[in-house]
Amino acid sequence: MSQNLSEQEIIRRDKLKALEAAGIQAYPAPLYPVTHYSEDIKSGFTEENKDDFADVTLAGRVMSINDKGKVFFIKIQDSKGIIQLYVKRDEICPEEDKTFWTLVIKGLDLGDFLGVKGFVFITKTGETSIHAKEITLLAKSLKPLPVVKRDESGHVFDAVSDPEFRYRQRYADLVINPDVKDTFIKRTKIINTIREYLNAQGALEVDTPVLQAIPGGAAARPFITHHNALDVPFYLRIANELYLKRLIVGGFDWVYEFSRNFRNEGMDRTHNPEFTVLEWYTAYKDYIWMMEITEQLMEKLAIAVHGTTEVPLGDKIISFKAPFKRISIFDAIKENTGIDISNMDEAGLREVCKELKIEVAPNIGKGKLIDEIFGETSEHTYTQPTFIIDYPVEMSPLTKKHRSKAGLVERFELMINGKEVANAYSELNDPVDQRERFEEQSKLMERGDDEAMFIDQDFLRALEYGMPPTSGIGIGIDRLVMMLTNQVSIQDVLLFPQMRPEKQD
Repeated sequence: MSQNLSEQEIIRRDKLKALEAAGIQAYPAPLYPVTHYSEDIKSGFTEENKDDFADVTLAGRVMSINDKGKVFFIKIQDSKGIIQLYVKRDEICPEEDKTFWTLVIKGLDLGDFLGVKGFVFITKTGETSIHAKEITLLAKSLKPLPVVKRDESGHVFDAVSDPEFRYRQRYADLVINPDVKDTFIKRTKIINTIREYLNAQGALEVDTPVLQAIPGGAAARPFITHHNALDVPFYLRIANELYLKRLIVGGFDWVYEFSRNFRNEGMDRTHNPEFTVLEWYTAYKDYIWMMEITEQLMEKLAIAVHGTTEVPLGDKIISFKAPFKRISIFDAIKENTGIDISNMDEAGLREVCKELKIEVAPNIGKGKLIDEIFGETSEHTYTQPTFIIDYPVEMSPLTKKHRSKAGLVERFELMINGKEVANAYSELNDPVDQRERFEEQSKLMERGDDEAMFIDQDFLRALEYGMPPTSGIGIGIDRLVMMLTNQVSIQDVLLFPQMRPEKQD
């Protein structure tokens, strides 16, 4: 297939041909023994310890070139930052052969990868730099990077912000916008902190199936595929809940999984069809215990990322200091609308939706109606971490009935900055009650609710063997990372967010 090349791309390809003709490898063997990194050198070098930096080897991408004739000042970017190279022609090339200087150094393009060996010194302008004694071309860049503006210290002050470019070409976005890389480093730190916390509590990390015969554990529209060998339909998981509960039945006391889930639904600033959820289930615990442990974890995460429980998010400061506010879903709706819906039937709820100008589908039941009312009128009002508790039974097919409040279940959702971050239950472990709840969901499916739950007969069989009292939680990792890294879009915390296929010329 032919390529439509820009003038710059043609020039770079011509340089590549010239290198090949001269016998200079543009893509040599991969082993290059790096001994030091840019930021470690810049933070650790002094005149007193310069002997420790008399022989260093670095590698990185060329980000700026200053041609002074027989001397080049080149800035390269490695995985930790940017550092300047001082490259003098007579020290790099023998007098009788300037081919390398002409084709490699003078032929350098932004984006090329270089290896450098030399010693560290401080220039007359006070910049810690590498005096190059040997330069190796490690990879030729054939496509120009977008131009960004940097100050004298290398910090970007006019970043490329076009989301179409940034999300579709994340590899280039990471190179030219250093704050993007920092977000994903923090994401990994958040996940590692959670993992260390749970492991220290005695939890066991497990893996459960992504391809499932029945998409259970949540009310959501699944992606469907086909298993050729078995000749049956399979679903990408919408949740891993029912498999983790099977493990509680099997005798594990506390299991968790960072689950990659898929839901065939809308996309916006807080939704992506492929997303990461942490779920854990703990035997002999309830939702009150789960609220307390969740507060502890959130506080720990804020301190791990920011060193404090006060976290900036846009123009707000979110306090992750425990304890968090707790309010029932009915009281939350009443607090925000003045309407008490706690004793209303489906017809009454539809009238409330009409009064509040909330459009609802005719095929959804009581639970979905309450969910719509809360989502439209109340959810966005809870900026500081708040537990919305004690949901109606119709909204929670997998949750244990409340021990003292008829018609409710022991469930909470954690709201932060107006969005749900976690969902937790005292888990339903009565197999008879669970079967009846599944059958109610089946009736909703017959009415046309394509998010109603399937009946999972194998899970019911597992419950019939007996599951101890259990508490479980699901935490949306992507949304949590958004809030802890001050991002407004879920696409900014996903390395490769879902997008429409790119149109080809």
